Amino acid sequence: MPLISFTDKGLYCEPGRFYIDPWQPVDKAVITHAHSDHARAGNQAYLCHRDTLPLLQLRLGPNNYQSLEWNEKIKLNEVTVSLHPAGHIIGSSQIRVEYKGEVWVVSGDYKTEADGLSGIFEPIPCHTFISESTFGLPIYNWKPQQEIFHDIQQWIRTNEVAGKTSVLIGYSLGKAQRLLKSLEEVTGNIYAHGAIYNVHQTLIQAGWKLPAIQRVTPELPKETYRGSVVLAPPSADGSLWMRRFPSASTGICSGWMQVRGHQRRRNADAGFALSDHADWNGLLESVKATGAQKVYVTHGFQSAFSRYLSEIGIDAAEVKTEYGTEEEENQLAN
Repeated sequence: MPLISFTDKGLYCEPGRFYIDPWQPVDKAVITHAHSDHARAGNQAYLCHRDTLPLLQLRLGPNNYQSLEWNEKIKLNEVTVSLHPAGHIIGSSQIRVEYKGEVWVVSGDYKTEADGLSGIFEPIPCHTFISESTFGLPIYNWKPQQEIFHDIQQWIRTNEVAGKTSVLIGYSLGKAQRLLKSLEEVTGNIYAHGAIYNVHQTLIQAGWKLPAIQRVTPELPKETYRGSVVLAPPSADGSLWMRRFPSASTGICSGWMQVRGHQRRRNADAGFALSDHADWNGLLESVKATGAQKVYVTHGFQSAFSRYLSEIGIDAAEVKTEYGTEEEENQLAN
């Protein structure tokens, strides 16, 4: 019996009697991060990182929660569990599981470039590594964050001169917070969709120092937004909500923008390949750094990535999971 099994409810550690990011209700869930595809409602008990806790409370309401610091060890039955930075979003963690000298690590979602908010990804030595592969193709090779931020800032300045509203589309939890420091350098007029505003307020109340933003409301005149920046989640793109912004120019912030056809299909004015996931080289370097003898590859381009790992001499296999859809923005907007 492997230390972690792949079941119809999710990743299960039988000796510890817990699941990691289960997609069906279970008694004990260890959570990598607060995106809705990894942290679902209905579990009897949740274990997560301290910074993930207020985000789970926002999304899932009152529950039986327990939180840890990174590198803090806890015993679940006879299994030692600890959380380690994943660099994906605020609070995102890799889960290290140790039992009778055997170590497995579940990556959750991760990125290897430090963004100044999410913790710096640490490769954790292990026997078996379960890795995501959202962008597990060689075409995905990110520019440094500061270069992308510079491009976004120049785009905003151009729009401001033209009297346009710059609407940036990005996930409410993760992308929006990452963008804020960059936006603050070019404007003090930052507005946000309710989903982003509610996450922002939750983080502020938890002690995070983030730039000031204002919530988009029906009461504000349309001219208020002219020349300003608006942050909106993907669910708002193309909706009636977008019609309140005069002469809006839309920029999508996503790793998928690395492929130009995605920008055309989304009918966006600009695309910025800013991703909260590791690119091809980041995935490869991370897998190698663990020294794992066996690698299981989950959501994304798992077939191509696992095949390449096998070709370079790493014992790898793909695993089907229910991860991949990151947020329920409408719920967060309430």
